[in-house]
Amino acid sequence: MSYREGRFWQPDVTVATVVVRDGKLLMVEERAQGRLVFNQPAGHLEPDESLLEAARRETLEETGWHVELTAFVGAYQWKALNPDGSGGRHYLRFAFAAEPLRHEPERVLDDGIVRAVWLTPTELQEQSDRHRSPLVWQAVQDYLAGRRSPLTMLQQIA
Repeated sequence: MSYREGRFWQPDVTVATVVVRDGKLLMVEERAQGRLVFNQPAGHLEPDESLLEAARRETLEETGWHVELTAFVGAYQWKALNPDGSGGRHYLRFAFAAEPLRHEPERVLDDGIVRAVWLTPTELQEQSDRHRSPLVWQAVQDYLAGRRSPLTMLQQIA
C-alpha cells in the first residue's frame, strides 16, 4: 500500500534554467498567488518529454530566448505549504545551466509572465522577498559556487 489510505502520491516534477549573459541572470517576473515574483524560467515536465526538452521549452515560452543547456546544476525537493500553513504541494525541481543563443523579442510569453529581465546576482538577492520560492536563490547559489555536472548524468530510457 502506498500513501495514506491507499491513495497514490507523486510530486510535481519541474525544470528551471540558470541562464547567464555578461554576469547577469535571465529571470522572469510573473504573477503567482496574487503577487509579482521573480523566478528562473521554469515549469512542469510534460508527458513524453525529457527533462532537457522541458528546460529548453520552458525557457523559450517564458522568456523568448532559445538556449543551449550546458550543465546540470542540481535536483531540489521542496514542499510548498498552503497560505494557511497546512499541507501543500511537493516539488522535485531539476535545474540546468544554459547559455542564451537567440532571442525572439516579438514572441508572446506564457500567461502570468509579465516580462523577462536580466538581473545581477546582487540585484536578485536584494529582491529575496519577491522570489517565487526558496528554490530560486538556491539554484543560483549552487551555480555561482560552480556546481555543475555533465548533462549525460541524466538519461531518458525509451
